[in-house]
Amino acid sequence: MLKRTYKYRLYPTKAQETLLKGQLSSCRYLYNHFLEQRRTAYEKDKTRITCFDQIKQIPQLKGEKPELNEIYSQVLQDVPRRLDKAFQNFFRRVTENKNGKNQKPGYPRFKGKNRYDSLVYPQSGFELQDNKLYPVKSDKVGAAKPQFNRVNLSKIGPVTIILHREIQGTIKTLTIQRTSTHKWYACFSVEINQAFPNKTKIEHIKHEHMIGIDVGLNSFVTTSNGDTIDNPRYLRKSEQKLGKIQRKHSQKKLKSKNRNKSRLKVAALHEKITNQRTDFLHQLSRHLINNFQFIAFEKLNISGMVRNKYLSKSIADASWGTFLQMLTYKAEEAGVWAQGVNPQHTSQICSNCQKTVPKSLATRIHKCPDCNLTIDRDINAAKNVLTLGLNTVGTTGINACEVEGLPSTVKQEALTPSGVE
Repeated sequence: MLKRTYKYRLYPTKAQETLLKGQLSSCRYLYNHFLEQRRTAYEKDKTRITCFDQIKQIPQLKGEKPELNEIYSQVLQDVPRRLDKAFQNFFRRVTENKNGKNQKPGYPRFKGKNRYDSLVYPQSGFELQDNKLYPVKSDKVGAAKPQFNRVNLSKIGPVTIILHREIQGTIKTLTIQRTSTHKWYACFSVEINQAFPNKTKIEHIKHEHMIGIDVGLNSFVTTSNGDTIDNPRYLRKSEQKLGKIQRKHSQKKLKSKNRNKSRLKVAALHEKITNQRTDFLHQLSRHLINNFQFIAFEKLNISGMVRNKYLSKSIADASWGTFLQMLTYKAEEAGVWAQGVNPQHTSQICSNCQKTVPKSLATRIHKCPDCNLTIDRDINAAKNVLTLGLNTVGTTGINACEVEGLPSTVKQEALTPSGVE
């Protein structure tokens, strides 16, 4: 069973947008009310109120606050469920800290204005009136655009939606989301009655369909076959423009209309940067999945790496974690091997003779004194990642070093690190 989410842009009328904003405000009130209730009950009597206890209180609250009657019942019931998930995550992190994991527990906080930005229809209350794409005449040959369709929301009415692709599978839930720039999106969570495809056995995969990748800052991705993908650096390229509008924003009077307009300009630029980065990561991960059957990558401790004050902004701008997450789930859906390996010492070991060649981060060329191999540092690391990935997966009937075109395998114990590069 595959689970997938389809995201589409909504274009509500002014009246519908007013209703949506009002419902978000009422749900935010309900969330904060239930949070205060839980905190007070525990501080006074050390008692815990369950999610179901709070759901039973909603009919009574409707009488006290008539605005809640304008919201679909299941949307209201999802609010205490969302709060309950926040508490479950809090208790989970507390337990993990007791077991030695150092992280902030993150007690659930009250939602301020513009901090509650989604409504969830968990089962019903919505209907997609037409789930089809209609070609529209265009001057360009073969060009087609989706028509404006409608999604009917309970207590709101039919809202214009652009279906840029057809929904496949059974729709389970619908989330109406508002961005910081006041754009509206519909997110359909669907289930597809289809099993994950079986992966090809390692020994049946040709060497040209195997690849190891090394992520970096100079080049976003360096592959074991010598290809490099430049780092787009979307945030860095927009820093000058971003700094200019942020300086203007800081000069606006607090809580004024001009400051709100300025805030939207800042948010719009951040949104553009995010969209550019997401589009790049989707295209790159899809390209790798379509062209290779075995992909080895490094399991990086990104949360620890961003603590470096000199590189934190560049690492965050690169979004390695998002890229590797996309690569992993797309590989699972496509039946492709995506194997993470320990990244330590992959740049220090020679990919040809497996001798350790110490080098600093400033040294970009790998020169082995034993076998005279001279190669780019990142390509050398990518080759080691591929070999280590094959050793990690293991093979049936053959050894990783017997795959045509690969150097002799690196022993697992040779790559067991004692420190971080």
